[in-house]
Amino acid sequence: MKRGKRRQHTAVFKAEVALAACRGDRTLSELAQRFKIHPNLIRAWKESLLEGASSLFERSGRPEEERVDTDALYKKIGQLEVERDLLASRPALQALLARGGK
Repeated sequence: MKRGKRRQHTAVFKAEVALAACRGDRTLSELAQRFKIHPNLIRAWKESLLEGASSLFERSGRPEEERVDTDALYKKIGQLEVERDLLASRPALQALLARGGK
């Protein structure tokens, strides 16, 4: 027995069906006939929508990967300032720097 390829639904379609189910103006069987999908699928999408709806209203700060380690940056700045001061205090190095490092 050969089975056909399963249909894949877009997120927009799933959202449309789930919102229609949340409205409650039609039964699941009516929606299933209208959208040509199984009522259990509509029920699952509706539950997913209701479970995920709270995340829309959560405050989101910067994600963890975007946070910058300021201590490491200040340490690097300090190291570069010390190196610059060391190089600037030596006349031979100043002349080398003046020529463009050649």
